[in-house]
Amino acid sequence: MTERHLLSGAEPDPARDAGHPEPPPRVGFFTDTSVCIGCKACEVACKEWNAIPEDGLSLTGMSYDNTQGLGASTWRHVAFIEQTVPEPQGRTRLPLVDGAAQAAPPQEAGESTRWLMSSDVCKHCTHAACLDVCPTGSLFRTEFGTVVVQEDICNGCGYCVPACPYGVIEQRPSDGRAFKCTMCYDRLGAGQEPACAKACPTESIQFGPLDELRERAALRVGQLHEAGVSGAHLYGDDPEDGVGGDGAFFLLLDKPEVYGLPPDPVVTTRDLPAMWKHAGAAAASLLGGFALSFALPALARRRGTR
Repeated sequence: MTERHLLSGAEPDPARDAGHPEPPPRVGFFTDTSVCIGCKACEVACKEWNAIPEDGLSLTGMSYDNTQGLGASTWRHVAFIEQTVPEPQGRTRLPLVDGAAQAAPPQEAGESTRWLMSSDVCKHCTHAACLDVCPTGSLFRTEFGTVVVQEDICNGCGYCVPACPYGVIEQRPSDGRAFKCTMCYDRLGAGQEPACAKACPTESIQFGPLDELRERAALRVGQLHEAGVSGAHLYGDDPEDGVGGDGAFFLLLDKPEVYGLPPDPVVTTRDLPAMWKHAGAAAASLLGGFALSFALPALARRRGTR
């Protein structure tokens, strides 16, 4: 968070801080995993609009997921998570008896299976470490507050790959350049929503001004809690978290780790200012020591000649 925001108590404005004088409202994604059906329409739409190459479609044998994770050629990834969970006591079963449904007495608690599905994407962090480490300016902050890679400027250094706390960015093996979600920057400039949100049939992926999405998400969590889904919670919506809040946040039904997300992400360049300060102090001390080592003998010789 910049000094200006610390003094005012205001939330950071990434686009304005990046030099856009009068940016439009910051936009983002709210992904409600409770209504995701795993259709992968978002993956297909993303690939088609952005002309992303095929990425293997290799089944792991552990899931119906055939893309496995985000990468240079997978900017949207739908996770399939199969869980065995306790079945609540008192659940009434309706077995067929003589061809007619008949209410059975409550059963003891057992086990049942549930699927968790979630469409993952680049988080477009408020404090984006990938921007901090890019030496060519290939990564830049748009007027919409999103983070975009300019593939024609990327030199393939790969610094952004380990800098991302979410493991989103990847280099494409064919040429070494880095790629990730652009939130369909070209569509935003034309007043259109991103292709993935446009294609989602259940509105699991919602796009719009970030402030409005946060309000909508809070209401949705309240609805789920009232319906008895106590595990529903938001991930990445807090401007006070380790990355200053995400431009793409999620409603999850289980712990972040279950979805392959870090539980407490922190911008990896957070300590760089302090590190450079200590390095500068150490360098100054070293130079001072060298200078003193030359100055003292010269001073002694001068005194000896008097």
